[in-house]
Amino acid sequence: AQDWQAKFRDSDEVPGVIVIENGEAFTPQQLGQLAALKTSLEDLKLGGTVIGPIPAKDAKAVQFVTPIDSSTEIKDAVKELRDTVAEAAPEGTQIFVTGPAGLAADLTSAFGGIDGILLLVALSAVFVILLVVYRSLLLPVMVLLTSVFALCAAILLVFGMAKAGWIQLNGQSQGILSILVIGAATDYALLFVARFREALTRTANRTAAVLTAWKASFEPILASGATVIIALLCLLFSDLNSNKALGPVAAAGILCALFAALTLLPALMALLGRAAFWPFRPKLVPAHQCEPELVTGLEGQKGLWRSTGSLVARRPRTVWVASVLLLVAAAGGLLQLKANGVPQTDVILTASNAVDGQDALARHFDAGSGSPAVVVADRGKATEVLDRVKADDGVGEAYLLGPGGVPITGAPGTPNAPDVRDGKVLINATLNNAADSLEAEETIKALRTEVKSIDPAALVGGVTATALDTNTTAKHDLAVIIPVVLAVILFILMLLLRSIVAPVLLVLSVVVSYAAALGVSAFVFNNLFGFPGADATVPLFGFVFLVALGVDYNIFLMSRVREESLKHGTRPGILRGLGVTGGVITSAGVVLAATFAALGVIPIMFLVQLAFIVAFGVLLDTVLVRSLLVPALAYDIGAKIWWPGKPGRTPDVTREEPLLAETPAR
Repeated sequence: AQDWQAKFRDSDEVPGVIVIENGEAFTPQQLGQLAALKTSLEDLKLGGTVIGPIPAKDAKAVQFVTPIDSSTEIKDAVKELRDTVAEAAPEGTQIFVTGPAGLAADLTSAFGGIDGILLLVALSAVFVILLVVYRSLLLPVMVLLTSVFALCAAILLVFGMAKAGWIQLNGQSQGILSILVIGAATDYALLFVARFREALTRTANRTAAVLTAWKASFEPILASGATVIIALLCLLFSDLNSNKALGPVAAAGILCALFAALTLLPALMALLGRAAFWPFRPKLVPAHQCEPELVTGLEGQKGLWRSTGSLVARRPRTVWVASVLLLVAAAGGLLQLKANGVPQTDVILTASNAVDGQDALARHFDAGSGSPAVVVADRGKATEVLDRVKADDGVGEAYLLGPGGVPITGAPGTPNAPDVRDGKVLINATLNNAADSLEAEETIKALRTEVKSIDPAALVGGVTATALDTNTTAKHDLAVIIPVVLAVILFILMLLLRSIVAPVLLVLSVVVSYAAALGVSAFVFNNLFGFPGADATVPLFGFVFLVALGVDYNIFLMSRVREESLKHGTRPGILRGLGVTGGVITSAGVVLAATFAALGVIPIMFLVQLAFIVAFGVLLDTVLVRSLLVPALAYDIGAKIWWPGKPGRTPDVTREEPLLAETPAR
């Protein structure tokens, strides 16, 4: 339908709806003043023919429809409209610029100037967390320096891709890029620093310690980053351009985070050595005295992870079954999830002239005024199709369009014959409900069925139809992309762990964790935040980020478990791996949750919802799934977790360090 609409006009246009509201009926003098305003609006030359003034039935409001060429900067054009109308409108009236153009302009303004605040909030949160974790001033600065370097590199790379025409950028992608890079780079840095600190307890040579840490962390960091990158690139399978655009942007950010964590950070640590940890510098520990708890570098968490390991060892089946039941119960909230899209007027969470304008339209005109449904019909069946459209209960009024898009109303000065292009005509149908409402979408569904019964080739487009098709496509994307992402993650885990059983269980664990996070989020959105629903793309983005990032922590854990299992056997290796990675992975989860929570400073419902889903989901995955469910399930299964491989105790490896728990291998 949009392609046909384009044939009926000389340029691609976005309608701006001007509403001028008065406390009482306009006087004839005021109406004359408003009629003269049309000339001023046309002089702006923003697009096509200005329609109006159209008086309301109660005579307390008038509206103009001003098409704005899509090549024009919408935000600037809307500002021109508001300034022009403010100068010419009668004194004491309220002025609104709404419709698709007004809403787009206010949406752009909501993003404007927020990037700096978003980055400051994220960096501040990460810095505070790192101070608590390391109890050092210099080390957090080095980690943040690495993250900022990664972000700068990502911005240069992304803008280079955009300049080359490979991707399209928007405020949403840029906001997510900043958060994702800072969070991921910090997570990778935490893993490397933990290994570096551990190595410093075994050697006095800082260069050797860096090399040891790099070798030990390279594989899990690379596997983690590759998993996230490939999962994000799966968004290219989407039929929605907005989804396709985010995939490469976010993947480029993760690539830069990987690069910084594996190059710049090791160089900084080689330069500083033990001084990076001042005032709590790690000391050399004789091999025969080396206690794993004492060399992880996560002060204050030794008792917690010993207790957690003991619980897992004593009652593994009880722990993992209880964890699964808790997650399944939380996933029950999915029944409350309303991800069918939300009205545009609810997207912006701050004061908006365009949103207020939609309310004014609803008070004085048909709610869908200014954003009509557009029917493309065959010329020979135009009258019959028009009659059927008018008969629909959801339609207020409908007209054939003449040359220049002027409605054929029969009034003096209006066209007598419709504009015909390639045997087709256009019909504008003003809906009784707001164009961005779910009720309007139901009307579009009905209209499509009705007009096709007369003209099988007829099409129904417009703002509402576009939103409906976007929601439908988003649901299709969810069904296509989720299996692809899971298959990719499963394949990478199989390569990393040389196993089939463990990767399958890990993937299942993050899927259940995602369902639980989405279920809790649905409950919070509906009952605490009072949101009317969620954008149809929210579940998809939540899935991609949560599953990909959730697998990160399982990669960090299970790669260490496999390493320890080669030395000590599977069950002792699980407890050892949990003990030495517990603090660093928990810290990484808190960092990532904090950075995504920072997205909540942007007053856009979609981003606030995504921020909550990912932040809560990461914490759930870190605290419950990775700390209890996965270790307990792996411990219960024993050595079979590595099937078809057998990474049990290797006889030629000397056991140099005591285990966290004296549990015999099976």
